[in-house]
Amino acid sequence: MQVIEVPCNSEARALAAGMAARRCSETVDRSPNRWCDIGKPIAEWMIALVAVICLAPLFLVLAFVTLVATGRPVIYRRRVMGLNGVEFDAFKFRTMVNGAERVLEQDSRLLEAFTANWKLFDDPRVTRTGRILRKYSLDELPQLFNVLRGEMSLIGPRMISPPELPRYGSLGGKLLSVRPGLTGLWQVSGRQKVDYARRIELDMNYIDQCSPSLDLRILLRTVPVVLGADGAF
Repeated sequence: MQVIEVPCNSEARALAAGMAARRCSETVDRSPNRWCDIGKPIAEWMIALVAVICLAPLFLVLAFVTLVATGRPVIYRRRVMGLNGVEFDAFKFRTMVNGAERVLEQDSRLLEAFTANWKLFDDPRVTRTGRILRKYSLDELPQLFNVLRGEMSLIGPRMISPPELPRYGSLGGKLLSVRPGLTGLWQVSGRQKVDYARRIELDMNYIDQCSPSLDLRILLRTVPVVLGADGAF
């Protein structure tokens, strides 16, 4: 999919790299958007409701597989930033061993690699079953319930944890002016292969260009990307 260049991407890259960003003429506030603010939440809520009903048998199978492979809890709750900076728990099927956070904290090498990009490309904490779920993004299906709760969008910027927000600098307010998405531009542009600076660019790009046509293109592109496990780790 053709990705439109994000405005002021030099600032986004500087912020992502942790450097002092140069001021630029473009505003970092989001312009009003009737689709993004009104039409999109209603349409996505309806789609998510239908998806949850249709995928109910798959949810049960995945919950059972996760329970057998990793035990309880089946659902992992990740604390993330939502609309207007309100924090919430994003739901996922658990893909890691018990005590995964302690493993990370006790291994300085892993912790350093994680904080660099907030991702680990070969995470030893992920179980064998978890790798399969992650490969095809099946672990993220419970986030449909976050959409129904009004905390997430089907399509939007990637979700971030509270400690990540400072990396967005003056762009943080713009990021939090919309709900994070289950899928989005970065997911269909390489997923985990995309570096942090490029993720910020793509997030800002989406917020600036949000429209029904762009959402449809992303949604249609998500299917082959997920089925092909493109950029998944």
